[in-house]
Amino acid sequence: MRFVLTALAMVGGIIFVLIGLGFFFQPQSTGASFALLPDGIPGLAVMRADMTAFFVVGGGCMIWGAWKRNGELLLVPAALFAIAFTGRLVTAVVDGATPQFWLPMLVEGATVIVTLLASRHLPHQAVGEGEAL
Repeated sequence: MRFVLTALAMVGGIIFVLIGLGFFFQPQSTGASFALLPDGIPGLAVMRADMTAFFVVGGGCMIWGAWKRNGELLLVPAALFAIAFTGRLVTAVVDGATPQFWLPMLVEGATVIVTLLASRHLPHQAVGEGEAL
């Protein structure tokens, strides 16, 4: 179980980092696949900065946590994707949803579940543990 969760976190992290790099280098085409259309240069900047940060930090923590077998690092993407899932859920309730609406929620929900389960099965380190003074 631990190996499978670690592998899922690693593969998912790589995919998310690649998506983040897509937003950095090709914000218009990557954004279009997420139904995002920039409003001029400021909109491109938001996509390039914010979406890159979200996916690279989330995916990077998944990769690092899986590689180092450190469950604490997996709590960062769990929080990021839980907030994204909650935002989509609120939108579905308040504004309604389309048939294409559910796949991103499924990915976000699965990411939260995998990262929380992996975090639970991987070791945790106390802050400052193992550091030389």
